[in-house]
Amino acid sequence: MVRDPADSAQPIENWAIFVVTSYFLRRLLLVIPTFIGITLLVFIITRFVPGGPIERMLAEAEMRSAEYDPGGSGSVRIHNIPLSDEQLRQLEEYYGFDKPVLTSYLLWLKKVVSLDLGTSTRYYEPVWDLIKSKLPVSIFFGLATFFLTYLICIPLGILKALNHKTAFDHVTSVFIFVGYAVPGFVVGIFLLILFASRFEWFPLGGFVSDNFSDLSLWGKTIDLIRHTTLPLIAYLVGEFAVMTLLVKNSLMDHLAADYVRTAMAKGLSFKRAVLKHALRNSLIPIATTFGHIISAFVMGSFLIESVFNLDGLGLLGYDSVIQRDYPVVIGILAITSLLHLIGNILSDICVAIVDPRVQFK
Repeated sequence: MVRDPADSAQPIENWAIFVVTSYFLRRLLLVIPTFIGITLLVFIITRFVPGGPIERMLAEAEMRSAEYDPGGSGSVRIHNIPLSDEQLRQLEEYYGFDKPVLTSYLLWLKKVVSLDLGTSTRYYEPVWDLIKSKLPVSIFFGLATFFLTYLICIPLGILKALNHKTAFDHVTSVFIFVGYAVPGFVVGIFLLILFASRFEWFPLGGFVSDNFSDLSLWGKTIDLIRHTTLPLIAYLVGEFAVMTLLVKNSLMDHLAADYVRTAMAKGLSFKRAVLKHALRNSLIPIATTFGHIISAFVMGSFLIESVFNLDGLGLLGYDSVIQRDYPVVIGILAITSLLHLIGNILSDICVAIVDPRVQFK
């Protein structure tokens, strides 16, 4: 009896699927202890750093109690607001500071499992509602930066590799190294001073104008472009330099490899050798960073959003750290760390798609 080759190939294929599935299941299970370790560490830090929501509330209450002296002396008189031990105990109980750190963390973790991130000590609103209200701005800039980075940097890196040590390579390298050396928020400040304040070509800040809802579709598009052009440039500066040089150096390494010279010796043109062999292999380092950018989709940048007054998640996180709004800080950390851990798994998937040599064991 002649055995069908497909029958013998079927167990091998099933075994490969089982290996890949078990690998990613193990990686997903490792997300749980890693997530607990990250959030527990930050939770403990927020408990022991000086200053907290209670101290902030007392300081604000003292500032509100400041009265201008009508006697003409121009002095400011502060009325201390004494609180009894019972009142302080009630405040600590309200904010959960009356329990041990591990007990408070376990209670917080139990709420997180039920998608409850707690209540802000500054805005007195659910943390998840605050985060959801800021997500559209950060996701817009995250997605725009992601696509523009890949659309610009990959072709530019390829051109620089193919035109190594030419005038084009030298000129573009100057701009790339300057962009890499200067932080994005510094570039943002420079752009605001020059193009928004001096020439008044762009607005000084904000995501859209106050009358955005009253504009036509074309007017809304123009208004959005005017408000987002400068922040996008500031976002792109750092990623632009790193990604371009990564593509260039990786492609140059593969162009010098033996398999490319062998392909050309067999009659394959240089263009086809680059596109069919070298380019795919040079994209492997980029695939490793693909999943890591996912957290940037929602996180944004603390400093860039502060410079341009963008009401996104980055600005919310920055204000929460300054104001000691710990539930918001830990809530943002929980979301971004979870996305980053999932992004690591997606990076492995991207590498496996690009590089057939990768085996999951």
